[in-house]
Amino acid sequence: MSATQDRIKKIIASSFDIGHEPDFNAQLVDIEVTSMEAVAFYKLVNDEFGLGMEIEDFAQFRTLQELVGHIDARG
Repeated sequence: MSATQDRIKKIIASSFDIGHEPDFNAQLVDIEVTSMEAVAFYKLVNDEFGLGMEIEDFAQFRTLQELVGHIDARG
């Protein structure tokens, strides 16, 4: 697991009660969170990694792994 995956996993574990380890290859639309939780996750990830992304930009990622790839590519 990459450092980015580990940090995202910690954000999920501390913020949401999904009852299992996050599947980084699962479609984000299939993760059982409310829209309010999704917005909270966006804000937490944006702050944690200093992304400066708008929520509309965040919606482009279909999986957590795509998000990880974007974060890692930013270096």
